[in-house]
Amino acid sequence: MSQSGATVHGDCIAAYNDLKLNKKYKYIIFKLSDDNKEIVVESTSEDGADYEDFRNKLIEAKSKSKSGAVGKGPRYAVYDVQYDLASGEGTRNKITFIAWSPDDAGVMAKMIYASSKEALKRALNGIAVELQANDADDIEYESLVKTVSKGRRLFKGGTWGGHVI
Repeated sequence: MSQSGATVHGDCIAAYNDLKLNKKYKYIIFKLSDDNKEIVVESTSEDGADYEDFRNKLIEAKSKSKSGAVGKGPRYAVYDVQYDLASGEGTRNKITFIAWSPDDAGVMAKMIYASSKEALKRALNGIAVELQANDADDIEYESLVKTVSKGRRLFKGGTWGGHVI
């Protein structure tokens, strides 16, 4: 259980294990249920497999306030980042946890997501990298690969997620 009291639904762990062990998904996006009591799976790469689909889903995420107003919303995501090493030593994969909390999301939504994040991270064993993202530039794929690879990625001629770098 998190500081906010939210629990992690079993489907989150099952989907994560499908990503990690079975390579069924490239990404999973999680959200808090409407009553903010449970973290649930919102979507997976089955719903759109390329990175731009993933990025757009985060940017377009909505949350409803207690008053019923709908605005931009935070999300959690896991992305299996693959990149080529600049040294030519091959390709690496790192499972990356992304805490998406846009600057223009509601304060209450951001607070609840921040206080629930650790519960989800504890439930998902094997996260290699964590990224806090607050605007669209933070989740550009080049920025994500740079963070995950710690600068050891191939800069030219490589591919990542269908993109030529």
